[in-house]
Amino acid sequence: MSLNISEENLSTYDNTNKKTEEIVVRQYDEEKDKLAVEELEGQCDFGQRGQPSLFTDLMGDPISRIRNLPLHVMLVAEYGNDGDIVGVIRGCIKTVTRGNNGSTPCPVYVKIAYVLGLRVSSHHRRLGIGTKLVENLEEWSKINGAKYAYMATDSSNEASIKLFISKCNYAKFRTPSVLVQPVHAHYKPVASDIAIVRVSPQLSESFYRRIFANSEFFPKDIDHILDNKLNFGTFMAVPKKTLLNWDPKSGSFPTTFAILSVWNTKEVYKLQVRGVSSLKYACCLGTRVLDSWMPWLRVPSIPNIFKMFGFYLLYGIHMEGKDGPRLMKSLYAFAHNMGRNDKECRLLVSEVGFDDPIKEAIPRWNKFSWGDLWCMKKLDVNELSKDDNWMESQVSNSSSVIFVDPRDF
Repeated sequence: MSLNISEENLSTYDNTNKKTEEIVVRQYDEEKDKLAVEELEGQCDFGQRGQPSLFTDLMGDPISRIRNLPLHVMLVAEYGNDGDIVGVIRGCIKTVTRGNNGSTPCPVYVKIAYVLGLRVSSHHRRLGIGTKLVENLEEWSKINGAKYAYMATDSSNEASIKLFISKCNYAKFRTPSVLVQPVHAHYKPVASDIAIVRVSPQLSESFYRRIFANSEFFPKDIDHILDNKLNFGTFMAVPKKTLLNWDPKSGSFPTTFAILSVWNTKEVYKLQVRGVSSLKYACCLGTRVLDSWMPWLRVPSIPNIFKMFGFYLLYGIHMEGKDGPRLMKSLYAFAHNMGRNDKECRLLVSEVGFDDPIKEAIPRWNKFSWGDLWCMKKLDVNELSKDDNWMESQVSNSSSVIFVDPRDF
């Protein structure tokens, strides 16, 4: 989308510091910046030094990760007289629920900016480039009405955490868990007494607005997500005997159920694990060969994540009733089989609140999973009302449920 932002809002200069004087932050111009941004992105792997790293391929579209949000921007940082692009950052704005502290009716919505995709050339670190990119993105966010900004990072990413907390005044806010399950060659059976029902986007919207009214980060435009071409659908697991007394089109909930939606991230970007030893590579290959040749053994094989691959993000995850955990496991088996039939899908990924009870019902491999850290900042520091401050009023009485917007992932 076209954003009418003046150059002085996007450029930052500090005459007291020669290094800072050479940094110019401006809006991304696809026609002239695309190749330089792709080159910069190609240099950036994620991981600890000496450990395997994760490479992201945006498939020729540098703004692919924010394109599905109606209000978004990408900024680039130029350095030196030649105007080389040495940093990029992306951001988007949406309206989400902020949870409920018991004193206000639900849902309570707030306009928030999400900061993602910050990259700085390895040859231009410690020049303040990352800080300037964040500051300019925050200014754009305030101009467009955002009250808060937040970012997400691996809890072990010390450099990113230090930048946002120590230099940009963000605060640690939530610590959700990213749960990952490999997609194997063998089929995962669904119990014979369980039915998997596909729920229409309209009915899914109605269900989700009721289920997540008290949660945090539930997007007001959930209908746009459910209607998006990247959404494979919403599915509900119920005991088959429930179908005798429950009509999915009625809009009412069955007595016990599990529900989730499937998002196709592989059309947005792909991933690749790099830096694995030859021995580990051979061991992983062996598990796949055995699983492929003898699927009835149900070998817990490791998919080929050493070549470019995609994954499905499972979101809108919820269960109710005594059979909820078993129904949820059946839903994940169903989603696994969807991925199994897709040659490019290697993983199922979910993200849930650290204390969300549903966490225990979600199948995952702990070695593939990790802890996330969400940091937040109130953009308008002049508004000091505690009742209006999400960060202060919700810390002690926040919902354990976080809705993860698949467009953010």
